[in-house]
Amino acid sequence: MSARRETEDPAGTDRAAPDARPRVGIVDVAPRDGLQSDAVMFSTAQKVELIRRIVDAGVGRVEVASFVNPARVPQMADAEAVLAEVGTDLRARYIGLVLNERGFDRALAANTPEVNVVVACTDTFSQRNQGVTTAEAIVAATTVARRARAAGIPCSVTLSAAFGCGYEGEVPQQRVLDVVRQIVDAQPDEIALADTVGAAVPARVRELVGAAGGLLGPAITLRAHFHNTRNAGLANALAAVECGVTVIDASLGGIGGCPFAPRATGNIPTEDVVFLLERSGYDTGVSLTKLIEASDWLAAQLGRPTPGLVAKAGPFPRSSD
Repeated sequence: MSARRETEDPAGTDRAAPDARPRVGIVDVAPRDGLQSDAVMFSTAQKVELIRRIVDAGVGRVEVASFVNPARVPQMADAEAVLAEVGTDLRARYIGLVLNERGFDRALAANTPEVNVVVACTDTFSQRNQGVTTAEAIVAATTVARRARAAGIPCSVTLSAAFGCGYEGEVPQQRVLDVVRQIVDAQPDEIALADTVGAAVPARVRELVGAAGGLLGPAITLRAHFHNTRNAGLANALAAVECGVTVIDASLGGIGGCPFAPRATGNIPTEDVVFLLERSGYDTGVSLTKLIEASDWLAAQLGRPTPGLVAKAGPFPRSSD
């Protein structure tokens, strides 16, 4: 007989939950992807408090900073200071985004527990976002992944614009798979398919996830990152999980978006993703109640409501208290 544990049901009910439910990991990207283009400048202390509240809710991985040119992304200028503050809290693994070896050197010096490298699947988006071609970004990601492995640091590679490009339009699946093959050669711990401009729909997600998953092998985890620009992000996340993706990116409150993606709106909200997955029979290990409290706090810091809906509606069904 499998063990059972009494636990809060993040979908809104208190019950005894079987440990055998399929587990889906959540990476909250609000402190980095969420804040990077926001008009409200967060202090280091506010970022640290945001991270603490996300971790208190049970999220095990948090993207907390990016080691990029502060002139281009001023919100991330305090990356080292943020890592210095949160690094002693071992309840979660903190991720720093890097684009090249210079960024990796900074992340390494800051004792960043995990790094994430970005490769855009189209040249135009790559030039706008990183100032390099896709081929040059692949070389940089490959170098960082190998250096990270030598240093004993987990490394993921995110393939942005994998489902569509705001400049070039449709991205052929074969092009994305060619990028996947080249990144696989560097043997990162994880590869993420990212819908940077919100062009994906579930049918396309199932097709690309199935094809990409067949190229990875057992040593590389497949992860997915969706934006809600055209209101399909949550449906896409569920489709990805049903096709075998075991890690989903989300942003507390649904804040954020790439500053170099035309008309792109926020990420899928962490609390909405947790509600969806838990009600669909998956285990996230995250408390919806605490996420909602954190989302309310975040909205107060921003001075405006966040895009997420579950924080507004609350858990379902509501508990007696």
